[in-house]
Formats: sequence, structure tokens, C-alpha cells
Amino acid sequence: MTKEKTEKKKEQKEKPIQKSQKEEEHEVLVRVLGYDIPGSKNVYTGLTRIKGVSWAIANAVCIKLKIPHFKKISELSKEDIKKIEKFLEELPIYDFLKNRRYDIETGKTEHFYGSDLDMKKEFDIKRLREIKSYRGIRHALKQPVRGQRTRSHFRQKGRAMGVKRKSKE
Repeated sequence: MTKEKTEKKKEQKEKPIQKSQKEEEHEVLVRVLGYDIPGSKNVYTGLTRIKGVSWAIANAVCIKLKIPHFKKISELSKEDIKKIEKFLEELPIYDFLKNRRYDIETGKTEHFYGSDLDMKKEFDIKRLREIKSYRGIRHALKQPVRGQRTRSHFRQKGRAMGVKRKSKE
């Protein structure tokens, strides 16, 4: 390399990377139901970052609260965020959109978010294992539960597959 090229590279390294004012504006994290959502996301896509909020529920939130879909999360006021949280806690939508219909223990239709959703799913799988249903057995064996083929997929790392050869002695 020539001297000029090495000097140019040094200059490039020394220059601090400057972000535009808009980028700095949207680097804010907004907390909704215990989840951090980047401020650069739209309301519609940002709400799907919350575990338990699907695209359909995010759409329902935007429509019912009359929030534009493509408004940035960072542009929301504190009142708007409180409205969204209150709406998600009550969730006045059709039952078929909720993730816990006719619960076995309570018989109610509810909607869960985050760790509550994970715990309910774990307890369901545990219950299926205890009653030794087909699905429970498949979960215990770490095999597909919903009828997928296993000939070429679902091979775990560390398990020997295929034909074993006789050892040469």
C-alpha cells in the first residue's frame, strides 16, 4: 500500500460516526407490559414484540384505540401507552382471538402474556405427560406431536442414527 492509502484509512478510523438526529430520536425503548419495544418500530409491528400479542391483536388495538398503524412507538404519549396496556389487560375482542379458550381448570376464556403464557403451556404439557396421552408421550420422547413425518427430520444432535457396523476384531 502507498502512504496515501494508509493515511486515508487512519483518517476514516479516527472520524467519529455521527448519527442523524432522526436516528437518535428513535433509539428510545418504550416499555409496554414489561417488554421493551424499540422506538423506531411502528405501533402495529412493535406490539407483536410482546409475547402473546399476535398480528390480529395488534391490529385490534390500533383500530379500537384509533391509533394509526404506522405511527412510531416513540411518538406515543404516556396516556396512549397506558390506554394500550389497559386495553391489553381487559382485551374486549372476540373469544376466538384469545390464546386460552375454555381453560380446563377454570372453564373461562382468557388471554395471557409473557411468562404467564409460558407457565400455562408448560403445565399443559406436564398434564398431558401425566395422563399418558399420545401427545404427552410424543412430548416426552421429543418427537413431533402433530403428525409430521420423522423419516428425514427431527433428528437430535448426539443421538446415533442409521445402521451400526460390527466392530472389527
